[in-house]
Amino acid sequence: MQLGLVGLGRMGFNMRERLRAAGHEVVGYDRNPDVRDAASVAEMVEKLSGPRIVWIMVPHGDPTRQTVEELSGLLSAGDLVIEGGNSKFTDDQANAALLAEKGIKYVDVGVSGGVWGATNGYGLMAGGDAEDVERALPIFDALRPEGPREEGFAHAGPVGAGHYAKMVHNGIEYGLMQAYAEGFELLAASEVVTDVPATIKAWSKGTVVRSWLLDLLVRALDEDPELSELRGYVQDSGEGRWTIEEAINNAVPAPVMTAALYARFASRQEDSPAMKAVAALRNQFGGHAVHKQSDG
Repeated sequence: MQLGLVGLGRMGFNMRERLRAAGHEVVGYDRNPDVRDAASVAEMVEKLSGPRIVWIMVPHGDPTRQTVEELSGLLSAGDLVIEGGNSKFTDDQANAALLAEKGIKYVDVGVSGGVWGATNGYGLMAGGDAEDVERALPIFDALRPEGPREEGFAHAGPVGAGHYAKMVHNGIEYGLMQAYAEGFELLAASEVVTDVPATIKAWSKGTVVRSWLLDLLVRALDEDPELSELRGYVQDSGEGRWTIEEAINNAVPAPVMTAALYARFASRQEDSPAMKAVAALRNQFGGHAVHKQSDG
């Protein structure tokens, strides 16, 4: 098949290479002239034969909305836009409605696999009409991991379902990473365990906590056994927050994912105002010692 791809960053570039390796023709556009195949989105569209398929792989929010708007003026009725970034599922309804005015189809796809996807394949969760998803199956099959389709691809539901599924996936990811991180810290703090990296590596085969995330932690510890080269500062890309919002909206208890998100917030505070307040209160009611800034 032939595909236009807008966005050739860490994910988009690798996706283009995997698609080409599977025999698909990909015309990519990116602001970086060193990686693009077309000098503009318009030129990319011109190089595609109708009916066209264009995959968007740019940051969520305004960059995605602006790309959808630009494509709405360049594509024709019967063309298909696939939005594969990390957009909030509520944005998909607006994107689909804008394109529908021109008869352009829309499918949203949650994509998981990170920088390893080029080799291992990507987990894909699609939202949209069945016929639109069916039309793009050769592309999805090239991107997903080898093996049964249902183990790496799902048509999750109508427009918005793909990004909703990816949102929940990332919320779970937050919780899993936080659990591994807390286990690592406890082992490192203990005087009983003397080889933390070896202990964690021993979990990677045969235990109930084995996973690809654990394998990545083992890899990180092989490179830096005490993680001394890293700061304990963790950003969040938005999906964790949206997951908790949806948990609240649907009255679904999500204490693990919520705690993991708050732990990321805490990681960005060099000196927590909340803990200053706790220290002040302990000093006020119990005379407990406090550490002044001048104490070093």
